[in-house]
Amino acid sequence: MHTFAVTERDVTQAWVAACNKLDRKDNPGRTGLHTVVRIAEPTRDDAAFRAELDRLRIAHGLWPLETVASTLFPATLAARSASLGDLAERYRRMYPVIKRYPGNHRGTYFGRLVSYPAASKSGVDQLGTVISRLRAQAAGAKVAAAYEIDVAAATDTEEVGADLLVHTAGKDNSYIGFPCLSHISLQLDRDGRVHAAALYRSHFMFERAYGNYLGLGRLLAYIAQQAELVCGTLTVVAGHARLDGPITQLRPLLTGTSRLAA
Repeated sequence: MHTFAVTERDVTQAWVAACNKLDRKDNPGRTGLHTVVRIAEPTRDDAAFRAELDRLRIAHGLWPLETVASTLFPATLAARSASLGDLAERYRRMYPVIKRYPGNHRGTYFGRLVSYPAASKSGVDQLGTVISRLRAQAAGAKVAAAYEIDVAAATDTEEVGADLLVHTAGKDNSYIGFPCLSHISLQLDRDGRVHAAALYRSHFMFERAYGNYLGLGRLLAYIAQQAELVCGTLTVVAGHARLDGPITQLRPLLTGTSRLAA
């Protein structure tokens, strides 16, 4: 079993370190199990590196990284929304149209956060519940471990806590495809920082991971800002990670990081 754990400052350095851990002579399949990527400042990355990676991605028929990131957090829409409630409502109104786009027919990650499939027509707004609960704790004793309610269903709106449920039992039964992200858990430390741990059943490093890190970091920052807290560390755990894509063309990027991300 090949595995690894890396801790880096920003998205660029963390992604490169993870890819290099997979691209080893003793790992011919370039895969890993139960991999851990920890990013200290998840809202930061190197713009020049991202542009180079985007050029390579687009040349191979993939969506730009910003498009991938927006499935986790629609930053542009959030910047134009007056409040969290406004953001959630606007996204829910747009959701039927968003799901018509190629690859979105089963929904988006952010859609699962503000409109989790449930009995109600509008779904469950998990994001609003999480932020309300964190905001309440920010002014109190800052209970660190009061947010793990793994047995709660998304329909239990009063007890969802600080877990953002993505995978829908009974509906998401395919072996591959959406949603690879299963769960987001939030923790609050006594310094007023909110940290996130995201669990993926699988992660394709070239196709998705960099954009996912960007989106998760922006989501964490938004949650922290709305709850009047400070953005902390992002940890991403993948049950199965794979370095996909044009490896020969990727390697110059993976070995040139010190120059690009100084």
